[in-house]
Amino acid sequence: MPNPFRKHRLHAALALSLAISATTSGAAAPEKRQEDAPLAMPAMPLHDPWIVADGKSRTYYLFTGNDKAMTGDARPGTMVYTSRDLRHWTKPRLVFAIPPGIWADAGAWAPEVHRWKGKWYLFTTLHNEALPLPGQAAGESRRPQYRRGTVLAVSDRLDGPYRLLDEGAPIVPPAAMTLDGTLHVEPDGKPWLVYAHEWLQTTDGTMEAMPLTDALAPAGPARSLFRASDAPWVAGQKQPEGDIAYVTDGPQLYRTRTGKLLMLWSSYDAKGYVEGLARSASGRIEGPWEQLGTLVERDSGHGMLFRAFDGRLMMIVHRPFRNARGKLYEMRDEGDRLTVVREASELDGEPDPTHDCVPEGKCR
Repeated sequence: MPNPFRKHRLHAALALSLAISATTSGAAAPEKRQEDAPLAMPAMPLHDPWIVADGKSRTYYLFTGNDKAMTGDARPGTMVYTSRDLRHWTKPRLVFAIPPGIWADAGAWAPEVHRWKGKWYLFTTLHNEALPLPGQAAGESRRPQYRRGTVLAVSDRLDGPYRLLDEGAPIVPPAAMTLDGTLHVEPDGKPWLVYAHEWLQTTDGTMEAMPLTDALAPAGPARSLFRASDAPWVAGQKQPEGDIAYVTDGPQLYRTRTGKLLMLWSSYDAKGYVEGLARSASGRIEGPWEQLGTLVERDSGHGMLFRAFDGRLMMIVHRPFRNARGKLYEMRDEGDRLTVVREASELDGEPDPTHDCVPEGKCR
């Protein structure tokens, strides 16, 4: 059986169709929109998708890792698709590329774009397999470990271009092998970086949080929130080195209508990649965290939430893990958790969106 955990070495490793504006009449406008935005999700390669719904322009921006076949540019970086209705998408455009001469030469995984203090910040994970972790002696670890971490780039515009900050220095100190950093802001206005501490280094991957300054620099030591193996649904897998490894991946934080703090995150069950849900018992990022189970299975994961322009809460995941495409789900905020309403097959091209959704609010 292929080892799905190899992804973290290579990382190749809502229910809606929005109505056309009431000010639009006749067939010309929809035809023009399709001409300008010819792509549908089944034709859009993407991994670790991130959508910003920009209310000012009424445009959805879908950020993902650059794909040479789509942009014509081979550099590792971030590309963005745009849409006005979640059905028709423009061809992607490169908005960030790893500049030459920095420590990293690959990656640009899991791009996220956040508005903070009047600017747009891109969080993305870079790495370099030829650079050992600082302080690590050759042959010291049982498996390959190398520089990997989330960096920051900034732009005055949502659609970029994005300029790397601090010469690409990772936010988390480089002795830790980390990925998939996301920005979370507590009710007191304090920012935090939440990220996955890589299983390659920890064996049992952890989800961690680091307080940040207003300049998005470290403001204190990282805190461990939970381990992958804390979730009953997570399946470990025996590695060539003889131990059992567990993955943490793709965190995103969400505050419910009643003030509960939830985290979407991904790992593997016995069948493949899975989108799971956790909840902070204290309502704060420090936790303690309890595991609520899975939301979507079927080799789906690295999900994130956004609000559609009609107010519906939506989640996008990628599926399958290899040759991934975006899959959209309409979600329900239950106050103390999230549940899946249905897959928006009219948007993502899934032929049967309801056969695997069950009353508990998950899709298998």
